[in-house]
Amino acid sequence: MLEAIGLTKLYGQHTALDRLDLKVNPGEIFCLLGANGAGKTTTINLFLNFIAPSAGTARINGVDVARDPLGTKQDVAYIPEQVSLYGTLSGVENLRYFSALALNRHLPRPRLLELLEQVGLDTHAIDKPVSAYSKGMRQKVWIAVALAKEVKALLLDEPTSGLDPHAANEFSGLLTRASQSGVAVLTTTHDLFHAKHTGTRIGIMKRGRLVESLDSAQISDVDLQKLYLAHMGA
Repeated sequence: MLEAIGLTKLYGQHTALDRLDLKVNPGEIFCLLGANGAGKTTTINLFLNFIAPSAGTARINGVDVARDPLGTKQDVAYIPEQVSLYGTLSGVENLRYFSALALNRHLPRPRLLELLEQVGLDTHAIDKPVSAYSKGMRQKVWIAVALAKEVKALLLDEPTSGLDPHAANEFSGLLTRASQSGVAVLTTTHDLFHAKHTGTRIGIMKRGRLVESLDSAQISDVDLQKLYLAHMGA
């Protein structure tokens, strides 16, 4: 579903991403670990065609995103570290607006409420202004937009940053349920615990290169930490 082939991004003499080969199949959650500047966000931005590659290809559902940037965006939803919604509108009003942009039609209120229930938004918050929402609540609204759009892939950049443990656990559950319905998930994170217990696969990036790619079920929390620290100290 998501595939990078020799994906490279240069900024002058600086290599932000170095010949990345990566594939995320439907139903997988691939967590990219790495320090700031490792190339994680660059990878997400290339899949979204926010920036152009210097070499290589990023594909969504088999289609080169550089050749069909609008068409490939129909198959994905992007959740940044800070979700931007209209603060004066309620959760259900934001969902109605953004789902209409994606679908070119307005969903009836019962369907909107069903989607918000699926993502676990508190029923008492549905009609309250988003300006009063926590980060986790805003993320739930955006996941509901993705569900309305019936996307085939989710791209996320540090989604659990700043979340308390309970909210982070809830968000991990949403990603797991999305993957179980066949969605391919690619997420960046600094959180080793989140990567190990949410991801089906884990990648470690350093200086623009993918230096490890492994099955999360085949490594313990302690060994993952040791492996990560060994790469970061090398």
